[in-house]
Amino acid sequence: MVSLNFISPITNSCKAVYNRIPSAVIAKNKVIDRVAYIGQKWTSPHQRAIMGLTAIVMQPVIDWKNKNVDEKTRKVSVARTFAKIIAGTATGVALRYGFIKGIKALSRPASEIPKDAKPFVKKLMHSLTPNNLNPNDKDALEQYRNAMGTILSLVAMVFTNFLIDAPLTKFLTNKFIALQEKGEHK
Repeated sequence: MVSLNFISPITNSCKAVYNRIPSAVIAKNKVIDRVAYIGQKWTSPHQRAIMGLTAIVMQPVIDWKNKNVDEKTRKVSVARTFAKIIAGTATGVALRYGFIKGIKALSRPASEIPKDAKPFVKKLMHSLTPNNLNPNDKDALEQYRNAMGTILSLVAMVFTNFLIDAPLTKFLTNKFIALQEKGEHK
């Protein structure tokens, strides 16, 4: 039985767990080190996934608590919100990850290209490597790959919003509404 009445107990449970967490003193250096690590190692796919997880926890609850509309409208709104978050997060993470991996494959320093590779493959593997990049600076190369992959994925998302996200959102919304109705008729 699928129903939206599960949201309130989840919210209450989260509050109860939070209230039971003991107070702690956190060493400033550990926090700064952790934030610095996250800033250096987490890429845009990670960030998009975190945004999606945060949205799926918060936004449906906000829609469900909207007392300015009738219950059926709230149910449809929650179903649509779930669908939009799932579709947007899935395509956003996949595109960002794919473009970063693609840039990585096409931006290898000459020292990383296999000697026995065909000339066309060598040229392709080196085609997006910046000319002014120090081949020994692995951090700069990684930052370049992440930035270039993110920029290209954002350009691609202008099109995928209409080609993938919108149809997937509509499909998922209809599935969620059908599951709600099926659960109500039992």
